[in-house]
Amino acid sequence: MASHWQWENAAAGAAAGLATVSFSHPLDVIRTRFQVNDGRSLNLPTYKNTPHALFTIARTEGFRGLYAGFYPAVLGSTVSWALYFYFYSKAKQRYLRSRDVLSPGLHLASAAEAGGLVCFCTNPIWLVKTRLQLQTPLEAHPYSGFHDALRTILKEEGWRALYRGLMPGLFLQVTHGGIQFTAYEELRKVVINVRTEEIGDNFSTADDLLDSIDFAVLGASSKLSAILLTYPFQVIRARLQQRPSIEGVPRYMDSWHVVKETARYEGLRGFYKGITANVLKNAPAASITFIVYENVLNMLKLRKDL
Repeated sequence: MASHWQWENAAAGAAAGLATVSFSHPLDVIRTRFQVNDGRSLNLPTYKNTPHALFTIARTEGFRGLYAGFYPAVLGSTVSWALYFYFYSKAKQRYLRSRDVLSPGLHLASAAEAGGLVCFCTNPIWLVKTRLQLQTPLEAHPYSGFHDALRTILKEEGWRALYRGLMPGLFLQVTHGGIQFTAYEELRKVVINVRTEEIGDNFSTADDLLDSIDFAVLGASSKLSAILLTYPFQVIRARLQQRPSIEGVPRYMDSWHVVKETARYEGLRGFYKGITANVLKNAPAASITFIVYENVLNMLKLRKDL
């Protein structure tokens, strides 16, 4: 029966991604602007902290500023989550053919495989999203939207520019997703085992032991552990994906250049710029993602069984 559920995983993932972005996008804009601000560029706005950034963007740029890059964010998140859950479930099923239970290592391998495939598919969308989020009213030649940005990048920089930040993005997808999903699966097992010991066998399936509050706590906890361990990759990717200067010269040449310059001028703190906005965005967002995903998936399974 499980082998026929791939499309349900994709549909549940897409719904989860859409709900997540709609809720948290302003914090994503703030996080991106903090990430690229190395203190050496006069063209980038400077904010004291997350509330100050939120207030300043709302005052100077309005609602559109807080939701800059919303379309590619929705598109990227919906496609990413749909593909991620689809590839993740396929990988788990492949490993389960030769064993009854997956080990933490195989959960990690499944998540890493899914993350890598998703990264190759969606990097151009995330690059456009980053550039739209970094636009301010002072921009000399701003992009008018997603399609204009895509056209302009292809015309001025070529198709290879769409894959700037791919390597840190690949590391981020593989490690972040792997850590998050492994933590989620293992914590989920712990909760189920504790509940089983408490109430015995008075339930039909393991899913009956968990509710939306459990999914919220598990999602937020697993996300927090992944953020703390992988956040520097996000900073490196964002800095690589900035729009080149008027002369067409990128601020950073490659990932190693970002690492050297950030460590030299900003130290360890530079690799964690914007992490407060990131945690505020992603911890509750992960809760929403897994609540929606688990409940939509259970609903689709029930309909299929009728």
